[in-house]
Amino acid sequence: MTTHQVHLVTGAGSGIGAAVATALHERGDELVLLARSQPRAHELRQQYDGARVVVADLADPGHLEHALADANLPPRLDSVLHIAGVVDLSPVADLPYEQIRSQLDVNLVAPMVLTRACLPALRAAHGLVLLVNSGAGLTAHAGWGAYAASKFGLRAFADSLRAEEAAHGVRVTSVFPGRTATPMQEKVHEQESADYEAGKWIQASTVASTILHVLDLPRDAVVPEVSVRPGPR
Repeated sequence: MTTHQVHLVTGAGSGIGAAVATALHERGDELVLLARSQPRAHELRQQYDGARVVVADLADPGHLEHALADANLPPRLDSVLHIAGVVDLSPVADLPYEQIRSQLDVNLVAPMVLTRACLPALRAAHGLVLLVNSGAGLTAHAGWGAYAASKFGLRAFADSLRAEEAAHGVRVTSVFPGRTATPMQEKVHEQESADYEAGKWIQASTVASTILHVLDLPRDAVVPEVSVRPGPR
């Protein structure tokens, strides 16, 4: 396992992102974290001592590249880990434009813009782009239209990027977790009017372990896609 690598991570404040960032921080790797606001950036600096925190709101991808340019990112990135995401369930007939726009912006447009901005540093390190997708990026169910559309699009982006960047030594992996015990999953259960029992679902640390396994593979291999599903209870 290679240590002291440099990783840019979104979604480090909670859930899978926090589990991944914590594991990388504990082993001594360098972190570049995105925060949507200055107060959130302060929280992340306290949570991950020594991390570089960039204020850049994924919900505003039009200004994301400018924020990154001002941040003076490292010249080499061993990985860009897209873990942040938002979800709002609604049938299409009742789906507000704002919820369509926010899910597409955070889950699809922002990762595309962020990846493009980081490609020179990723190429320099022959790094990894890892996109945390969802089971909804493989199968769309009623009520999940906007979220699933953003995740289906994210898979297509990953496939195109993988084909384009192989010649530059950049690897691309999509991770498709099933229902995972995170604050997002608790919100989903609330929207489904269902009781939430965290113990019934995959733990965030389990998905994080999968991500670190992919990240730590020797450079002669790449995992294009990996699905993680809840085990039998």
